[in-house]
Amino acid sequence: MLRRSFLLFTFYFFSAAAFAQPSSQGNTGKPKLVVGLVIDQMRWDYMYRFNALYGEGGFKRLLKEGFSAENTFVPYVPTYTAVGHTCIYTGSVPAISGIVGNNWFDKTTGKNVYCTDDSTVSTVGNNGKAGKMSPDNLWVTTITDELRLSNNFKSKVIGVALKDRGSILPAGHSANAAYWYDGGKWITSSHYMTALPAWVEQFNAKDLAGKYMSKDWTTVLPIDRYDLSTADEKPYESVIKGEKTTTFPHKLSAIPDSFKYESFRTTPFANSFTFDFAKTAIENENLGKNTVTDFLTVSISSTDYIGHTFGPNSVEIEDTYLRLDKDIADFLSYLDARLGKGNYTLFLSADHAVAHIPAFLAEHKIPGGNFEDADLRKELNQMIEADFGVSKAVQSLQNYQVYLNISELEKQGKNVAAVKRAVIKTLQAKPFIITAFETDKLAATTLPEPQKTMLANGFNPKRSGDIQFTLKAGYFDGGAKGTTHGLWNPYDAHIPCVFFGWGVKPGKTNRETYMTDIAPTVAAMLHIQMPSGSVGKVITELIK
Repeated sequence: MLRRSFLLFTFYFFSAAAFAQPSSQGNTGKPKLVVGLVIDQMRWDYMYRFNALYGEGGFKRLLKEGFSAENTFVPYVPTYTAVGHTCIYTGSVPAISGIVGNNWFDKTTGKNVYCTDDSTVSTVGNNGKAGKMSPDNLWVTTITDELRLSNNFKSKVIGVALKDRGSILPAGHSANAAYWYDGGKWITSSHYMTALPAWVEQFNAKDLAGKYMSKDWTTVLPIDRYDLSTADEKPYESVIKGEKTTTFPHKLSAIPDSFKYESFRTTPFANSFTFDFAKTAIENENLGKNTVTDFLTVSISSTDYIGHTFGPNSVEIEDTYLRLDKDIADFLSYLDARLGKGNYTLFLSADHAVAHIPAFLAEHKIPGGNFEDADLRKELNQMIEADFGVSKAVQSLQNYQVYLNISELEKQGKNVAAVKRAVIKTLQAKPFIITAFETDKLAATTLPEPQKTMLANGFNPKRSGDIQFTLKAGYFDGGAKGTTHGLWNPYDAHIPCVFFGWGVKPGKTNRETYMTDIAPTVAAMLHIQMPSGSVGKVITELIK
């Protein structure tokens, strides 16, 4: 009897102790860490175009073990960096979020506004102006904000990117930190903290950017393997600042010190450097070791700098993605070792894609071309001054929109409607412009889908221009060398969307999905509220 009582006591004691232990992340149905990985300027077709040369642990592993929404599109214009990062993490569009471009014109002040400008904060990390940034211009919450709100701010959220906008806008308003690159070092702003943590100071002291720039950029494979690219030397490619040639090997070690840290952005080593810092942040902030889910946002920016400079058919881009594939494989292995396979969720997407260089298209008898915003603005101002007697009536021309000085036109008693008609007539006379119309008359304008919906989603009455114009496919605002993005066309708007890890059922869908669907899908997986401006829908097929 005594023995039986002892055994019963032992059973109940250890049972009670077991139930008293805090539940693991797996038992609570949440991942330890969510990682948002945005590849700046990544076209969807890069997932497959270079697939034969990729290793098994990077893009191939994501596709094999994860879920790919193969037909994911940006649902608005302009398809620019700030807007894309905002949309991914808010599930919202410029009409609601307020982020209508990387830049826009503020009619109340008569000045251009940069998306993350904030004169009320100060730089933390150096004495420059690059840190006077915050998410203040963003009108809605992010999925990272909602995660923090869901558990009374117990979750840690950190953003990392070379570009300030690629770090700040994903990390959201309430983030613990957002870090970006300036002059070889990682900095932040007083929106987040008053001094850099010791671990960031220690990382900066290593001067890894300088060490990366001490070695030259050669192709990771023999250059004759790069048969998916044009010839290495093309007159329509631009150069890395401080170099005089567009060809391999890129003599980074010979770039003058005055350009070194800026030119670093246009190398694949800056992508590795970003992952270096992301891993250091995970370790020093103990991300994924919390009692609740943490969130790390990482944007890979150098793919954009390299793409703008050399174009999507260059050897440089092919080599960059082969190197990025290795970086991603290494990062996934790191997360496996640090957190355990299946204990984290990662999604990979892009803020936008990119157009071919028009001169490259011309080589192959494919239509395309470019123009300069400054030239078009000058012509419109000359026309208005000649016909209506008002100088500098066009205050700005950007985001394929014309901003008119309406108050000055009214002050001088001019017929504003007549001025708008004259501007539209001048624009429509251009061979590369299909149509032009007043932005507030979009609903009554005949346009095909999805173009009309994308324009509507991108129009914000407080921040958009007065007149919108659309272009023929293959045309954009920019110089004769290099390329850009920003339009509704699939080459700018078709992006990858892959979910991987905890809670993800492997597979794919070819139905049309949108960038706005990413945030509500994460919200559904985490059982939290979707962001305050979200218009997306859950990609239900991927949820395990």
